Amino acid sequence: MGLDDKIGNKAEELKGKTKEATGKATDDEELQAEGKSDQAGANLKQAGEKIKDVFKG
Repeated sequence: MGLDDKIGNKAEELKGKTKEATGKATDDEELQAEGKSDQAGANLKQAGEKIKDVFKG
């Protein structure tokens, strides 16, 4: 995966953190859970990229 994918995944993770923080601040449990889910998805994608990088190098 290229640099664009890595940047996109990091942006998705940051978006999830923002959603989670907003959910905490507004007592919106649904938004907080959505933020955590976004972060988990981004982290999973990043882990996959790291594995691919190991096999490339």
